[in-house]
Amino acid sequence: MQLEWARPGVLRATAHIYEFSALVAAARHVAESAPPGIPAEALDGLRKVLADYDAQAEQLREDAPAEPRRR
Repeated sequence: MQLEWARPGVLRATAHIYEFSALVAAARHVAESAPPGIPAEALDGLRKVLADYDAQAEQLREDAPAEPRRR
């Protein structure tokens, strides 16, 4: 994984899909079964990030180039 500043307050991450999938899976686990003591605002923020991710991932699937047909 590589992290770099795109501009102040904006981070750019380059990761293999398995690295990113692990982060998303961990975030989903916390969002769905958060232990007591995690502030509601933090969970709401995490759920919004996951919803944004889901929307962007769906857009990527829709925009994906067609697989070449095998003969």
